[in-house]
Amino acid sequence: MSTTTELLKGAAELFPDEVVTQAHVRHLDLPFGAGRFALVTLDNGFDHTKPTTFGPQSLANLNAAIDQVEQEALAGSIVGAGITGKPFIFAVGADLKGVELLKNHDEALAIGKGGHDVFKRLAALAVPTFAYYNGAAMGGGVEVGLHCTYRTVSKAIPAFSLPEVFLGLVPGWGGCALLPNLIGAERAVSVIIENSLNQNKQLRGKQVFDLGIADALFEGADFLEQSLLWTANVLNGTTEVVRAEIDRGEGWDAAVAKGRFIADSKVHGAAPAAYRALDIIAAAKDGDLQAGFDAEDKALADLIMGGELRSGIYAFNLVQKRAKRPAGAPDKSLARPVTKVGVVGAGLMASQLALLFLRRLEVPVVLTDIDQERVDKGVGYVHAEIQKLLGKGRINQDKANRLTALVTGVLDKAEGFADADFIIEAVFEEMSVKQKVFAEVEAVAPAHAILATNTSSLSVSEMASKLRHPERVVGFHFFNPVAILPLLEIVRGEQTDDASLATAFGVAKKLKKTAVLTKDAPAFVVNRILTRFMGEIQNVIDEGTPVVTAEKAIEPLGLPMSPLVLLELVGPAIGLHVSETLNRAFPERFTVSPNLAAVVKAGKRGFYVYDSGKPELDPEVAALLVQGDSVLTEEQVRDRVLDAVAQEIGLMLEEGVVAEAQDIDLCLITGAGWPFHLGGITPYLDREGVSERVNGKKFLAPGLASVPA
Repeated sequence: MSTTTELLKGAAELFPDEVVTQAHVRHLDLPFGAGRFALVTLDNGFDHTKPTTFGPQSLANLNAAIDQVEQEALAGSIVGAGITGKPFIFAVGADLKGVELLKNHDEALAIGKGGHDVFKRLAALAVPTFAYYNGAAMGGGVEVGLHCTYRTVSKAIPAFSLPEVFLGLVPGWGGCALLPNLIGAERAVSVIIENSLNQNKQLRGKQVFDLGIADALFEGADFLEQSLLWTANVLNGTTEVVRAEIDRGEGWDAAVAKGRFIADSKVHGAAPAAYRALDIIAAAKDGDLQAGFDAEDKALADLIMGGELRSGIYAFNLVQKRAKRPAGAPDKSLARPVTKVGVVGAGLMASQLALLFLRRLEVPVVLTDIDQERVDKGVGYVHAEIQKLLGKGRINQDKANRLTALVTGVLDKAEGFADADFIIEAVFEEMSVKQKVFAEVEAVAPAHAILATNTSSLSVSEMASKLRHPERVVGFHFFNPVAILPLLEIVRGEQTDDASLATAFGVAKKLKKTAVLTKDAPAFVVNRILTRFMGEIQNVIDEGTPVVTAEKAIEPLGLPMSPLVLLELVGPAIGLHVSETLNRAFPERFTVSPNLAAVVKAGKRGFYVYDSGKPELDPEVAALLVQGDSVLTEEQVRDRVLDAVAQEIGLMLEEGVVAEAQDIDLCLITGAGWPFHLGGITPYLDREGVSERVNGKKFLAPGLASVPA
């Protein structure tokens, strides 16, 4: 028994529930008399909704297929070998469920080494090898193709990436060593580092070809047929594959330096994966592939046994699994159909909501506001956005015409909402205003219509309290920008009934949003946590800590932006309003910063100016600040902020604001861009000992976002 076989057998015993991928070998005669060819198809037996992955048994199956092909190549019975996938899927990499089960460094090392040992056999065959990227390819799916001599790619591919750094790993089955040696360090850094840290950006087929990863690009309809024709021409010498020369001098070093700059700007040194990948890319400059593979094995094993990857996998599972089955959602059979939507308000937020409902539900959407000018402006915004989609080729002319016709605006709510099934308000964040709007809507809306509020912090129960039918009011809190952030906090008021709630969840699913059920508690989830987080930052500044120290203190978390830049994005006035709301609810924990109030009163849009291209404290804001004489270090600031957040999350869970800590993390990842490598926030607080220090216990069970005991 070979070492590779033993490795994979041992790994397979650790992972009995693997969805196993088969590697089917079939033979065909290539056109133009090019000869007999062996084609390996990766297929796990399911349709495209369950993508093909590589667990240990799957790797063993591919290894056995290569055994067969290797013998045929040595015997001279084939002229080449290819590898492709089932319809719509090539392969999407290692099976993360198996990675979660690994308990020690040796087991983790075996996974890395096992993948390398199998994949690199493709490069060692006595005949040329071809990868035909026919569908989605990620991680190990991309890497198995990199070990081949040639590659083709389908124009129809929607997703192609090396996402490992995003999760807290490195491309560990050849990606870090092979890709820069194929397309150059600069392009490889873009794919491995920049795209991963840019919310796991995916490439399409043409981009894969333009980068030089694939040697030929074909239409999806007859992709394999065209790829085999091309293969025949390559093998008989009719087609010559010429690749760009690789810059192995200063260009390589500059690319790695750029990668470090990107990593610093995204994770601020707080997450090791990007830096480990860059070290391997830097060392791959001399073209020693085996040394690169060995470095990948070690990095993979180290990272698998680290907290970042476990948090990354935890975050992945939240977004891919928990998000699809929202905790506490009523039976979907209770949901009522929605054939028309009403939007109260025609400002920017309301217009964004109208566009979203229009695009996803494709039903009539009607906006109302207090005067015709506002209504016209709101409808005009939606029409303009439809034209942009048309101009970008995202929709065709027929679809644009249909969508344009479906959106209208009226002043009279009775005219607009008499036959609406779902009506959402997006008016000024003031309780009396919202109660007045709902009273007007209830008077004209059908008895079955859902009345939804996009409030960010106000009580849904209080908003509904003066209505005849408060049971149909539900919180439907979107995050800005509406088109980008996936989270939708669905708030159950004290009297909201199951049918209204089920309808809200049904609509959320059609809107392609990540819906999380929350209790009707002040500021719900994201705004409550962020306001406590921001409040402590503002407190230490008010007490005397320099702004730059307070900001730098949070860098080790690797957040997408600093607290005061985030405040600028949200808007100081909104931040102040939410802090005032929470101060009224919890005065012992939430403060209202007099300095923030001064900034808002002065009409400033934030604390910074960007004259030099970088954020610098606005001199006018600096002149407004009134500070005490208590100056904290970065470490003291960080401890204080994290302790406050851990306390607040503990209290929220005690109050039942959400079902579990996992919902807190899902909200922060999808609604506030909290990094995957943190797993949201609770795994980080557990890992750093903050949870136990503040609450006396960890938020998560052992092994959920950590190495199993």
